[in-house]
Amino acid sequence: MSTNLIIVGCGVAGPVLACILKSKGFRPVVYERIKRDSDGGISLMLQSNGLRVLALIPGLLEQLPGQVENHMAFYSTVPGHEELLGEHTLETPLDAVGTMNNSVNSVGMGIRRHDFLHVLSGTATKAGVEIHYEHKVVDVQQEADIVHVKFENGTTDTASFVVGCDGIHSNTRISLFGKEEAAYTGLTQLGGFSPSPKSWTHKNAMVNYFGEETHMISYQIGPDLNSWAITRREAEHKETWRAVDDSILEELKKDPVSKWGFGAGELVQTAKKMIKYGLYDRPELKTWHKGRVILIGDAAHPTSPHLGQGANQALEDVYHLVRVLLKHSPSVGEPSTGALKNAFEEFESIRLPRTSSLVKQARQTGEKTRVIKGTAACLARNEAIRAIWANPEFSVQSLANARSGPFDGESEI
Repeated sequence: MSTNLIIVGCGVAGPVLACILKSKGFRPVVYERIKRDSDGGISLMLQSNGLRVLALIPGLLEQLPGQVENHMAFYSTVPGHEELLGEHTLETPLDAVGTMNNSVNSVGMGIRRHDFLHVLSGTATKAGVEIHYEHKVVDVQQEADIVHVKFENGTTDTASFVVGCDGIHSNTRISLFGKEEAAYTGLTQLGGFSPSPKSWTHKNAMVNYFGEETHMISYQIGPDLNSWAITRREAEHKETWRAVDDSILEELKKDPVSKWGFGAGELVQTAKKMIKYGLYDRPELKTWHKGRVILIGDAAHPTSPHLGQGANQALEDVYHLVRVLLKHSPSVGEPSTGALKNAFEEFESIRLPRTSSLVKQARQTGEKTRVIKGTAACLARNEAIRAIWANPEFSVQSLANARSGPFDGESEI
């Protein structure tokens, strides 16, 4: 008899995990708190490590409606010091397979989040995975060999084990470890979609703009469509990831950023949709599991967006969780508590150190290079960036650590 498991969350990790486990003989059921096809978030950058995991689902890479980037550019927008700091074109084939196969000389695939999640959930449904929307977890209770999950709408379900990949506002995490206080970092992000700037000389590019107390990043998510995000220090803003009203959109169009050169101001002036959200830190967990329930993705190791690795690390989690489950319960029957304990502990021994390091690196990137106060400090930062990209081969190699993994050569699952 195949193992019944509940996957909480139908974002990035949930449907991918469900598809792969379904192909291995498991019986996953996915529960998602929001409505089907809800439009939250802006975009993400799928890098080679994440694409490797997606490629384990036959035909999935070919369905992704994103834009592969092969160029990086870095500009100073500090008043009086507007200039190009560095740029580099990578020898990456402009397709998902080429990006997947090259951790060093690749940027990634920019993709609208809503479109990506639509493809993932549709792929899971076609594979025979049950997905139940508008089911918000309110409680998780365990017995010796079974887990009971209760939902806000009054329904319940049971499973042999549960995987919580329900994001930064994970109710599965709260059920396991209690409610924690999220600490505001002092940074907000404002993101949106805009037509690719007519003044932009870059195609298939990811561009960073370094100002004073403000940073902006932009990349293509389609042939003529860009996604962008502005990071700055300001008063606390809720972590909602929902669209802002027209008044904030109009205010931004009068903001100094709207006057920036090199295409940045044009992106702001032509924005069609924007969302605004605060960036928060959460306590680092020493373990991600308790009994027959385990957390993965942002539910386990939420990160700031400054490395673009959130979704990619969630996909690495998927790969290693499947691998250890098959290793410690190869019959795909109902796993014993001991087998799950061994699988979950091996999973954490691999994933905790890597994600902890990347979370710290992302936080430092935001605080030490992107949002800096004072002209002198900004100019020193600019010179450091200029020096880094004076030797692009070394710089690209240094970025490869985040994009490597979760396996080299042939997959073990």
